[in-house]
Amino acid sequence: MGPHDSTNPRHELVIALGDPAGIGMEVVLKALASPTLPPELQPLLVGCRRTLISTHARLQRQTSHPLANPAALRIDDQPLEASVQPGQPTTSGADAGFRWLTRAVELLQERGSRALVTAPIAKHLWHAAGHRYPGQTERLAELAGRQRSSMLFTAVSPTSGWRLNTLLATTHIPLSQVPEALTPDLVHHKLNVLEEFCRRFTSTPHLRIAGLNPHAGEAGQLGHEEAEWLLPLLDQWRKDHPQVQLVGPVPPDTCWISAARAWQSPNQPGPDGILALYHDQGLIPVKLLAFDAAVNTTVELPFLRTSPDHGTAFDIAGQGIASPESTTAALQAAWDLS
Repeated sequence: MGPHDSTNPRHELVIALGDPAGIGMEVVLKALASPTLPPELQPLLVGCRRTLISTHARLQRQTSHPLANPAALRIDDQPLEASVQPGQPTTSGADAGFRWLTRAVELLQERGSRALVTAPIAKHLWHAAGHRYPGQTERLAELAGRQRSSMLFTAVSPTSGWRLNTLLATTHIPLSQVPEALTPDLVHHKLNVLEEFCRRFTSTPHLRIAGLNPHAGEAGQLGHEEAEWLLPLLDQWRKDHPQVQLVGPVPPDTCWISAARAWQSPNQPGPDGILALYHDQGLIPVKLLAFDAAVNTTVELPFLRTSPDHGTAFDIAGQGIASPESTTAALQAAWDLS
């Protein structure tokens, strides 16, 4: 490992560089130049050194944005087996991103590093390369030997300083499978996970849970799940957690209104955490409110993992115009929450 060994693992963030045809390397080089990051943060990048150097050289010609210099970065070099051009994704590039993620977890576990930050990958290309995972979250759970993991999105408002936390009960599954996947045991477990996360910030969390159906079922007129099992489950959970204020099930179209007010205005009360029952139910409001600030956070693993709240952006890769704000937020969140 050589120079890696001279660092303090508790100051080290391991960064997997994602799909090499996407914007991952660009936003990481831009984000690591941010003056707002803790000066003691020590990044350890996992990916292809040659591609990172060429990305840096191209960005120097394209943009005046400050950049971290690969010559000054610690890189665990995992060379590409075939050249990849920005904006031109390939299965070999996707396979490289898969290998880099696997190596990053191996390094983190060996070294006791502080946390993991991952640049974006393209799920369909992972599948085409033979890696049949719904996303990086599921691969991370497998590498960590965990049966479960949870996807939570956190963001701090630059206007009010309030923190938005949204946990997803189900993640990357078709909408038609959501009602079957949602069980009392699953929702009970996710509420426990959300409570535990929110206790990082308060001893008496205020939580909200969205309903599954329009109007949260309208007393059984617009769906049966709330009346049949969700309401009884929430009543019992409240009794078991008297120190937590749990509101819901809230009609999904109004569930995030108090969060929006708290995001936009100081001194407006907002919930400490919201449980969304499926992917788009949670991520539409999160991305509308906090697209550049939101961080995808994987919890329930033996280590913390964060990721920017955007994809590979193949359509703008190689142009030097990708915003590093979400990656900067992911690095900061990995430091703050770990």
